[in-house]
Amino acid sequence: MALLDDLVWRHATKAYDPTKKLREEDLMKIVEAARLAPTSSGLQQFRLIVVGNQELKEKMVEGALNPDCMRECSHVIVFAAWDEYTPERIDEIYDLTTDERGLVRGRFKRYTDMLKETFGKMPKEEQFQHAANQSFIALGLALAQAAELKIDSTPIGGFDPKLVDELLGLREKGLRSVSLLYLGYADPERDWLGKMKKVRNSMEEFATFIK
Repeated sequence: MALLDDLVWRHATKAYDPTKKLREEDLMKIVEAARLAPTSSGLQQFRLIVVGNQELKEKMVEGALNPDCMRECSHVIVFAAWDEYTPERIDEIYDLTTDERGLVRGRFKRYTDMLKETFGKMPKEEQFQHAANQSFIALGLALAQAAELKIDSTPIGGFDPKLVDELLGLREKGLRSVSLLYLGYADPERDWLGKMKKVRNSMEEFATFIK
């Protein structure tokens, strides 16, 4: 029940204590949880940019729906997905996979050829959306790991992706920002949601069990 208890504990923090910073080892555990996330075809179609620099956070604030949280949290993790699937990107991860497993390169050529053909038929925006969807799995695992460490967090979709992309030079790297994760320690006086009961749909409403 430990994970469930952690998930009951966590909430979307609405105010952070700017004087409290994450320990490096805790930050790395959260990033590692995201790195270990499952992805479609094992392609790991996204990257994380971990921002602790206060000056850069101040620049990213413009366009954010909760600018004070971004400004005052310890770190902002940017989840950025591939802008498209290219044959080179698919080969790169499968070459890594075969090398790490002691297999001959090209061992999965039939499968990678299928992937290249499938994604090659998609419009680029659809390719990006597919890659972006993979990053949400990692975001969920990062949230869970933060909760296990009793580190407060806020998943964010309300920000200016064009601004973040520009500030971090993501387009030049073939990436586009998808979501943000604020990490830090709540200011209990200003974090109004932390005082409230967690509310979710009942199990009966939420899940249908077909036996």
